[in-house]
Amino acid sequence: MGIKKRNKGLHEGVRMGKELISVLDNFKGKKILVIGDIMLDKSIWGDVTRISPEAPVQVVNVDKETYAPGGAANTANNISALGGDVSVVGVVGNDSAREKLLEELRKKKINTEGIVVSEERPTIQKIRVMGKGQQLLRVDYEDDSEISKDVRGKIFDKIKKIIDSVDAIIISDYAKGIVTKALFYDIMRIAANKIIVVDPKTKYAIHYKGVTLVTPNNYEAGVMANIEIKNKEDLVKAGKKLLESLQSNILITRGEKGMSLFEKDGNITEIETKAKEVYDVTGAGDMVLATLAISLAAGFDYKTSVQLSNVTAGIAVEQFGTVTVTIEQVADEIVRQGKSGKVRSIDLLLDELTWHRRSNNIIVFTNGCFDVLHRGHIEYLEFCKAQGDIVVVGLNSDSSVKAIKGPDRPINNQYDRAAVLAALETVDYITLFDEPDPLNLIKKLKPNVLVKGQDWAEKGVIGREFVESYGGKVTLAPLVEGKSSTTIIEKMKPLEINPESGKPVEL
Repeated sequence: MGIKKRNKGLHEGVRMGKELISVLDNFKGKKILVIGDIMLDKSIWGDVTRISPEAPVQVVNVDKETYAPGGAANTANNISALGGDVSVVGVVGNDSAREKLLEELRKKKINTEGIVVSEERPTIQKIRVMGKGQQLLRVDYEDDSEISKDVRGKIFDKIKKIIDSVDAIIISDYAKGIVTKALFYDIMRIAANKIIVVDPKTKYAIHYKGVTLVTPNNYEAGVMANIEIKNKEDLVKAGKKLLESLQSNILITRGEKGMSLFEKDGNITEIETKAKEVYDVTGAGDMVLATLAISLAAGFDYKTSVQLSNVTAGIAVEQFGTVTVTIEQVADEIVRQGKSGKVRSIDLLLDELTWHRRSNNIIVFTNGCFDVLHRGHIEYLEFCKAQGDIVVVGLNSDSSVKAIKGPDRPINNQYDRAAVLAALETVDYITLFDEPDPLNLIKKLKPNVLVKGQDWAEKGVIGREFVESYGGKVTLAPLVEGKSSTTIIEKMKPLEINPESGKPVEL
């Protein structure tokens, strides 16, 4: 059983970036059922300018109040934001908080037909007072006693009506009395072959046996395994013990230390959290749960699903309050983290350009050998950048350069040439191509703007007809007189030493 290291969550290079982006398009329309403790999150926003004369406490001058689904309802909200079709099952009280929660859920197009109204308990509500960009106080309204047999029966009737049509089930247990042992066993009886992801609380942990994936945090995993987790060795012991006792895949979430995935096939994978500016961890666990379930429902493996949940949680903690993460934000983050370099395969580049186009970015394309970079190249690429938002450089491979320039070229190999181009702020992406001309590449990329040097005016710009056929633009860049790689290379030709005089003789 080996431990596989996943560097910084996404830094497996081009393959992983492409794989993660490809997952996103499969989220749309996946049907997810969320069962658990639904809540209303209320935030009171204001500014603190003085201490109360009545007691040594801060006085908040209120600017606004906002509402959002919380707890299991926040998990459902996150699935909706990721493109899923989500239904939520839970309990609310017969009170004003219920009306506000249902209103917020319906705004997010979340199916609320599975929500049961109980006269026995209030709608769970968490009120946070926010001042100067930080949480000052939280007030909770709740009854965490177990639901009655009657309410449990009503909940189960709701689940039975929905369960056959869903692709995955989330059990979001906040230990508020909804997910009882009896209800869980009822669900398991009718959930044959369904993907079930559980965010556990230790009270009923042992009863989650046989689900698809259980996601305890570091503390919960230690309690469930009866092991105090102080180091990596303790972590592995706890994960293996939970694998054996629950007969489920286990994901232990460890905050800023990342996540550890223990699969039933024996593989253990560590996913490190990329360093983030953490502003608020509210709802980060709900985001992880939502991403895991919708990724698995989309047919992707555990590692890919966990990688994505790491991305979405990282985005969530950079924002204040209970927030959702959109599919566009996830794609942007994958692209951003993948930019340890700018060189892309054509397939990955096409995926990433799709997202840039959805943001209405203008794609500019140019191509060349860029063998010995000089001032003319710099000004040329600055001209390209001025024509749009994203500059893609098609870089002739070494074999392509030889076919065009002869056997003595290029001076610098394709990787060195790409590295130098990648250092320029004016260049966003570089993709290598082997053909003598870029027509096939242009046809794949379909840029909004095609740029070539003014010297192509008479020769005819390759790709002009194709680009103009769909409304694209072809632009000729001015040349810097006397600046070319060929001229510079001629000046740099090696010197031969005259054996008689010992002095160099220019060839």
